[in-house]
Amino acid sequence: MDIKVQGPRDLDFVLSEASGTRSYETVTIKAGAGKLKPGTVLGKITAGGKYIPSPDAEVVGSEGAETAVAVLGYATDATTDDTLAVVMKRDGEVKKPMLVFAASVNTDNKIAAKLAQLAAANIHAR
Repeated sequence: MDIKVQGPRDLDFVLSEASGTRSYETVTIKAGAGKLKPGTVLGKITAGGKYIPSPDAEVVGSEGAETAVAVLGYATDATTDDTLAVVMKRDGEVKKPMLVFAASVNTDNKIAAKLAQLAAANIHAR
């Protein structure tokens, strides 16, 4: 018998949210971002306004995305095409262990910086 490990489930990272849909928005994930899991910390590219996993530092062509501003709500495949996705954008609390960071966010200090950026957007990790 094969053992299967279940990955993160949609919106499972949410601890609390604002009334109604105030915490959420639909945004465009940029083509090439790949298959993203719920809880992925996102940044917004200044030119064009699309979202990608928030890297630890500025990346040429993706300026602005180094600042974390949202958390992906549902698994999304943006490997080949831009994709619409629901994100937590404001007024919420998230479970810190369930957040997914870009590969370049690989130290405690970098993770702490991303959490501070999310807190500035009024998304608090607990």
